[in-house]
Amino acid sequence: MPRVLLIEDDPSVREGVCLGLRRRGHDVRAAETGEEGLELLAAVRPDLVLLDLMLPGINGVQVCRRIRETSQVPIIMLTARGDDFDIVVGLEAGADDYIVKPARTEVIEARIKAVLRRLATPVGRPEIEFHGELAVDRAGLTVARNGERVALAPSEIKLLLHLSASPEQVFSRQQLLEYVWEHSYHADARLVDACVRRLRSKIGDPAGNPRYIQTVRGFGYRFGPL
Repeated sequence: MPRVLLIEDDPSVREGVCLGLRRRGHDVRAAETGEEGLELLAAVRPDLVLLDLMLPGINGVQVCRRIRETSQVPIIMLTARGDDFDIVVGLEAGADDYIVKPARTEVIEARIKAVLRRLATPVGRPEIEFHGELAVDRAGLTVARNGERVALAPSEIKLLLHLSASPEQVFSRQQLLEYVWEHSYHADARLVDACVRRLRSKIGDPAGNPRYIQTVRGFGYRFGPL
């Protein structure tokens, strides 16, 4: 089972999540603060991080940014509010997904499994494809730009692989949600937009004049033309 790092300051939530996941066989380590969480991240090397957004001291967004400076470990953000602004800020900082608290253990576990499947499931043909400056290795789940590897989070690599597998095909936000995140909630379309913005930034694809990921206004996205 995956090793999970939970960073949560609320004792009741922390104990409940730890107990629920451990009963299902997960190895869970917990931290009360962002500072403690960053220390455990280096020591434990978890497979996934559950990160509360509202933390004392270093808040969840700051922790997420610090993690992304050195690691592409999957991050699921926990928030007590469904506030659009807070969620978008967290996603822009590098989170792969989010869960609004309170959430049942089975929901948390399902999201964990969905995020980790993005790392384990190659998409399309097992070969290296070249798209302009990009080299996409579908078997190795890696992307390089001008010969230098680009560090992509699980949601970012799966989104790029899915779009590039069918150049010129337009995918709606809902289709991408269901494929990449395995979600069926229409409100979660912001996951797609935030991921596209992060992905464009990393592969050198300016939103004002994109070469790779084209926006189809009012519908979704497509890959190309170059």
